[in-house]
Amino acid sequence: MVRELIRKKIPLLSIAIVSIVVVTACGETFSEVTSSEDADSATRNGSVQSSSLPEITGISGWINSEHTSVEAEIARGNVVLIDFWTYTCINCLRTMPYLKAWHEKYSDNGLIILGIHSPEFEFEQDPENVQNAVDRIGVPWAVALDNDMETWGNFGNHFWPAKYLFGPDNNIVYSHFGEGDYAETELAIREQLKAAGHDITDIPFDPLPTNVRHEVTTRQTRELYGGYHRAYSQQGIYNGHEDYYSGPDQKIQYQDPGDTIDGKYFLMGPWENRSQSIVHGREDPSLEDYLRVPFKASSVNIVVEPAGPEPFEVVVDLQGTPLTVQQAGKDIVFKDDGTTILEVSEPRMYAVLDSPKFLESNLFFRSTSDNFAVFAFTFGKYLKAD
Repeated sequence: MVRELIRKKIPLLSIAIVSIVVVTACGETFSEVTSSEDADSATRNGSVQSSSLPEITGISGWINSEHTSVEAEIARGNVVLIDFWTYTCINCLRTMPYLKAWHEKYSDNGLIILGIHSPEFEFEQDPENVQNAVDRIGVPWAVALDNDMETWGNFGNHFWPAKYLFGPDNNIVYSHFGEGDYAETELAIREQLKAAGHDITDIPFDPLPTNVRHEVTTRQTRELYGGYHRAYSQQGIYNGHEDYYSGPDQKIQYQDPGDTIDGKYFLMGPWENRSQSIVHGREDPSLEDYLRVPFKASSVNIVVEPAGPEPFEVVVDLQGTPLTVQQAGKDIVFKDDGTTILEVSEPRMYAVLDSPKFLESNLFFRSTSDNFAVFAFTFGKYLKAD
């Protein structure tokens, strides 16, 4: 149902009906949980999910591998870990160091990781974009392009990320949804490798430390989406302007009311509401237009796709002030005049803020370009890595 809404551009109805549609998001399913942390506890990870073998089907291509299957790998004596992910999902990206550690330790001793790339946004269906992400992230295992979400459906999956571990008897013996429980997952991998006859006695169990969250009472800002199809979700009122909901595919002149409502974003100037993004509506040399995000978090990321062929810059400031070196995310560039910017040249997630302190503030995004298309914002409250 969700994919039908995305493809058909159904006209927006009144805000009163937005609670009728279930939307699956990065790390969460609105009908079931509200965050990836809740996903971890709600699904009781570690339980056996199925006695049958869900198939990897509908794959449009493979990266780092020829076509393979769970059944074929188990027949070779391997244990298979399926990882559902998509390259703009921050929850997925935060699991990558752990996946890499397991691959490095156990790939020569029977562990096969199969990454099922099930895209959240249309631009994530482009094989070149996924290949660029695989290269940038450094993913060495096989990645299957599940562009039609067929394998996702075969598994009955609802989360990014999601992990399913197959033992030597072709059964799913362990699953985990969202982030966390990495030591538990590695112990499950080791148990199945032993059951498959692999000797791992010389491989120490020394799991990577888990990310540490700020000890704050304030809940972090939820994930925000620019596109109007998300307005059909139970929690989908992401845009703070009533005009936005008057109809799809409109260019509207917005006036920022100055509200600081957590969980919404606000606009100044002309912006076009599209199915999956909100797009800056004109060239703006004076940088009068902006997108403002009130937030509670220590890290902020933005998913951007250039709406045209030319790269562009996005000026970023924190409540009217450029980011400091201590606050800047890894994709922030410092100009000679002290301005902090993002250099946007490809569709992906850009790391904007990575503060040592938990902040409650406003981020402003300005661009001279009319190619500035914003798909999503994600937030975190992990302590900044040294």
